[in-house]
Amino acid sequence: MGKLLRINTKEKTFAFEEVPDAYAALGGRALTSQMVLDEVPATCHPLGKNNKLIFAPGLLSGSPAADSGRLSAGAKSPLTGGIKESNAGGLVSQKLAKLGIKALILEGKPEGNDYSMIVINNDGVEILPAGNLEKKGNYAVMEAMWDKYGKNTGVLSIGQAGEQCLKGASINQADINGRPGRAHGRGGLGAVMGSKRIKAIVVNDKGAPRVELQDKDAFKTANKRWVEMLHNHPVTGEGLPALGTAVLVNVINEAGAFPTKNFRSGRFDHAKDISGETIAETIEKRGGVTTEPCHPGCVIKCSNVYHDKDGKYLTSGFEYETIWAFGAHTTIKELDDIAMLDRLCDDFGLDTIEMGVTLGVAMEGGMIEWGDGKTAIDLLGKVGEYAPEGKIIGNGALFTGDALGVDRVPVVKKQALPAYDPRSCKGVGITYATSPMGADHTAGYGVTANILGVGGTVDPLKKEGNIALSQGLQVATAAVDAAGLCLFVAFAVLDNEDGLQTVVDMLNAQYGLSLTTDDVIALGKAILNNERAFNRKAGLTEVDDQLPEMFKESFPPHNTKWDFSNEDLQETLKF
Repeated sequence: MGKLLRINTKEKTFAFEEVPDAYAALGGRALTSQMVLDEVPATCHPLGKNNKLIFAPGLLSGSPAADSGRLSAGAKSPLTGGIKESNAGGLVSQKLAKLGIKALILEGKPEGNDYSMIVINNDGVEILPAGNLEKKGNYAVMEAMWDKYGKNTGVLSIGQAGEQCLKGASINQADINGRPGRAHGRGGLGAVMGSKRIKAIVVNDKGAPRVELQDKDAFKTANKRWVEMLHNHPVTGEGLPALGTAVLVNVINEAGAFPTKNFRSGRFDHAKDISGETIAETIEKRGGVTTEPCHPGCVIKCSNVYHDKDGKYLTSGFEYETIWAFGAHTTIKELDDIAMLDRLCDDFGLDTIEMGVTLGVAMEGGMIEWGDGKTAIDLLGKVGEYAPEGKIIGNGALFTGDALGVDRVPVVKKQALPAYDPRSCKGVGITYATSPMGADHTAGYGVTANILGVGGTVDPLKKEGNIALSQGLQVATAAVDAAGLCLFVAFAVLDNEDGLQTVVDMLNAQYGLSLTTDDVIALGKAILNNERAFNRKAGLTEVDDQLPEMFKESFPPHNTKWDFSNEDLQETLKF
């Protein structure tokens, strides 16, 4: 069953606890959200002593299940004021699972400003001074950790943004090369870690036993089918491995749902310049890596390593959302400028979606010129300099809009919208509005049926069918997050009749259970109900489940408008 590991950041002590029966069947997002609801006062200050930062591996993490290495991080969000779960690939989830740690909880708050780091291995736990890492970016921190503790060590760290407790701050994970290319990006959880003065967490599972499987043969059979499913699907087996997540740039642009110049149009004239095809060609020409896993055991391998014009490493994990946010949204079309902005976010520890949208808002307010990549790089660099301008943009799109007197700010629950316009992809727009997480495409990826034809088809430009689409996907996604699976497995699950059953078969074989697919759906609903319960206690109401009024404008090329009433949207919340 494992243990809970609690770290008192004020006293610099730790304790292992038995897992309560109520938490025994939970993992990943299911566990972080339940614990946040149970243990964090909903009205507390997100940066105060009563907030907690909880890391939980998924139920399948540490097992041989393909694509099961995602780690959930949960807390009260400094950005939204509500509950937040943000998950990422990397090395930590599988290592925590192998060490028998079901959840790692950071609680309390130091009275001073000295930073600490936490080292977890098979021999125990150490809480050490980390003053030598203060004001260093994630690249330097991770290099130092790998030099000291060895390659393939799991690392979670914050950069300068987290130290400043900025609302756009991320927690970054070392990728398979020891670089900060994986991020718990959304919701400002890096600020929570910074408020507790924890600079880094190191996890080493050397000497730990393998995760126990109750029925090894049944697990092997289910996992074989699982891998087959992922390899054979055209998205997970062909598109994503070949071109990475940026395979979507031309697809979404052609669909007229690629938000351009702060959501004024659905098509970007320079989309081909920043497309997955162009990125893959550039990577191959410069000697980078086009296909790389975000964690061991990933068979989709949609990540990459991008080099500069001189053939030197520039950034990794160069993803669709990032390319859109720093590209079409700001009208920057130079790929190398976008890659540098991505690198700075990884180094400083900033959510690339929030920062890309923020730079667009800064352009809207006249702080910098539209499409000026070099000036955008200089402005984002102010975060690493602890400069006043950096403190403005590092706090996100809404904060920056308020500072500049801008009324055109695309946020829901104070969190910036991702890379699909809700007027031309209405299924994902409903998710933006109603997810407990704030605007978040990963919470219910309606792009599947709206644009990609996965799991059926629902017209992206009309109201019909999109509420049911978003609702079903939000429930299913919550369950996927609980298992520690990559979101992209949903493509194969939706298009295979035995997709969900295969996941259930792996869970049953690992834990000796007799779950049904109905049990998994019930878990997804319970997760969402917990998250909404926390948000209600925190003061969020149905007024917060809406898109901003800027989306009432007609949106080219389809000239669609956001036409869902508040009453319509509340139907999504009824199971």
